[in-house]
Amino acid sequence: MTFQATPGRTPQGLGPGAASARFPNLVPAPGPAEANEEEDEEEEGPAEIHLCVLWNSGYLGIAYYDTSDSIVHFMPDAPDHESLKLLQRVVDEINPRSVVTSAKQDENMTRFLGKLASQEHREPKRPEIILLPSVDFGLEISKQRLLSGNYSFVPESMTATEKILFLSSIIPFDCLLTVRALGGLLKFLGRRRIGVELEDYNVSIPILGFKKFVLTHLVSIDQDTYSVLQIFKSEAHPSVYKVASGLKEGLSLFGILNRCRCKWGEKLLRLWFTRPTQDLGELNSRLDVIQFFLLPQNLDMAQMLHRLMSHIKNVPLILKRMKLSHTKVSDWQVLYKTVYSALGLRDACRSLPQSIQLFRDIAQEFSDDLHHIASLIGKVFLSEEKLHYRSARTKELDALLGDLHCEIRDQETLLMYQLQCQVLARAAVLTRVLDLASRLDALLALASAARDYGYSRPHYSPQLHGVRIHNGRHPLMELCARTFVPNSAECGGDKGKVKVVTGPNSSGKSIYLKQVGLITFMALVGSFVPAEEAEIGAVDAIFTRIHSCESISLGLSTFMIDLNQQVAKAVNNATEQSLVLIDEFGKGTNTVDGLALLAAVLRHWLVLGPMCPHIFVATNFLSLVQLQLLPQGPLVQYLTMETCEDGSDLVFFYQVCGGVANASYASHTAAQAGLPEKLIARGKEISDLIRNGKPIKPVKELLKENQMQNCQTLVDKFLKLDLEDPSLDLDIFMSQEVLPAATTIL
Repeated sequence: MTFQATPGRTPQGLGPGAASARFPNLVPAPGPAEANEEEDEEEEGPAEIHLCVLWNSGYLGIAYYDTSDSIVHFMPDAPDHESLKLLQRVVDEINPRSVVTSAKQDENMTRFLGKLASQEHREPKRPEIILLPSVDFGLEISKQRLLSGNYSFVPESMTATEKILFLSSIIPFDCLLTVRALGGLLKFLGRRRIGVELEDYNVSIPILGFKKFVLTHLVSIDQDTYSVLQIFKSEAHPSVYKVASGLKEGLSLFGILNRCRCKWGEKLLRLWFTRPTQDLGELNSRLDVIQFFLLPQNLDMAQMLHRLMSHIKNVPLILKRMKLSHTKVSDWQVLYKTVYSALGLRDACRSLPQSIQLFRDIAQEFSDDLHHIASLIGKVFLSEEKLHYRSARTKELDALLGDLHCEIRDQETLLMYQLQCQVLARAAVLTRVLDLASRLDALLALASAARDYGYSRPHYSPQLHGVRIHNGRHPLMELCARTFVPNSAECGGDKGKVKVVTGPNSSGKSIYLKQVGLITFMALVGSFVPAEEAEIGAVDAIFTRIHSCESISLGLSTFMIDLNQQVAKAVNNATEQSLVLIDEFGKGTNTVDGLALLAAVLRHWLVLGPMCPHIFVATNFLSLVQLQLLPQGPLVQYLTMETCEDGSDLVFFYQVCGGVANASYASHTAAQAGLPEKLIARGKEISDLIRNGKPIKPVKELLKENQMQNCQTLVDKFLKLDLEDPSLDLDIFMSQEVLPAATTIL
């Protein structure tokens, strides 16, 4: 960076328009740096995550490095099944670019890594498996790597003993597997030079903090469920300038709820979506904030806080550049605005009820270090698009010696280095600002959506075995339909744990199932829900097998395999607290086989009695009821979609009621789809013949027409014969041409 001092220039303010009341209302300095602010945040390329994992005696040690924030995340030693389900969950969530482990592993880990490496169609792509010598994961050498690391968040004034005590308060050195995983991760990062590939070798990997993550109280949801329920939906970006990313969020639950103003608020909201939880304390703390901002008298405050959020920028990227001495002019502007906005958030939260944990945390933890950072950066200003630092020493040099470029530049460089060190020493408070501000941003976004769409606060009852939803609505479908009919749902206890929903095609069965799943999911995220009332019990997992038109493109055989695999996941993993949604299971295969499979799966669960999961199944197999393939009892309840025949028309009310549909009304659905009347009439005729066990005869007119065509074809073959051709064999002609054609004519 080039520095130039120019006497007599006054500093330009860098703070945002919506600054704290304790500071002047500064206007950001215009210029190219401001215009390119967003581009600077993205120029580092897509974030990569590098995961290190160890497995020993039934326990996992996990640590990973995220290049987007230069933070090492770790999970304290956690028990895991031999199938490594917990590890699979971590891998599915963070999508690592590489997985690092010891070359000395047992067969469980070897089998897991082999399966992971073989997933060619994994999105975004399968990770690279890296095996390091087991010596790199030694306990003592790992401790030494952790304690000797060059961390900007550790004050330089600390002695070696103080540094050990400081790091011991962050890193659980009593979790031996985790310490070994952290040591192996640091070894890998240093060997690969992650993030500093082009720097001098004496430049260390930027690590801006260590952060613990846990996977307790989480609700299990697989990727099929996220896709089928349209919780996330990626679409190709229409802009030619977005070729690098290529994707944008389509019509999805996340798309309509994501109103975050800062990048890190959106990142946290997405994390909540991928980690729905049973932790009632955490869920209610989120709902308390949302409910507060939904009060009419707090609308102005919510809008003001949301505006401030737009100035909370990518602080980890700036700190990373400071660590590498790559700080740009725009970085100081962005950091200045972020700090001023944080002070504005703090002052606002101090005026809000301190009974709400988030407001209390922001009021207390946005410390005076922010004032110090703001005052330091306030001495930085722009002149001719170059960064300057005005101090008593530079002014003295200007007065005594004039504008000596080289000496002044050296002084400024030293001062800027000292400024960077001062900021990096306070990186912890900036990281905490980002954590709390992103949480507030995500909750403000959920509050905004709840206000616009008329959502209600869900309630949680650990004693309730199931879910109760009164007048629930599908959050996406209600935005696409001119009118939407709400429906209630209740399962568990004396209301039956298995709901069998029948009704014509297009009557709303699939929407009803998805609606139950989405409302339950939103409640487990800590969002208000599209229902008048909702009470959620202890739900530990959501499994779905819902017919999706997009899946048909996979081809019939693959499609059926995928459907069976989805049901198999539910059969093998669902507990009495799981919610299972099944739609059109058995469709696309032989009717008898499909019906038998569906009945067998449901009977498997019903045999469990009170341990049966909460199941909603939609089907057109009316024989399931007519042949009484399911045992009678309080566990099973039959529902149908209410319809009414108006002459030759079938009217859908899209209302769920008790009972069983008496017909599939396939002909009405076909007519609505635009099929010709002749085809529909023929379909009815064949259906009646099959139902009554009578043979199906071809249509006479069609048969006669086919006979004439076959006769004409045979005549043409005779006319083309050359009887004088010596190579002609009439016996072969009769056996291969005439006799086969005769069977289609007679």
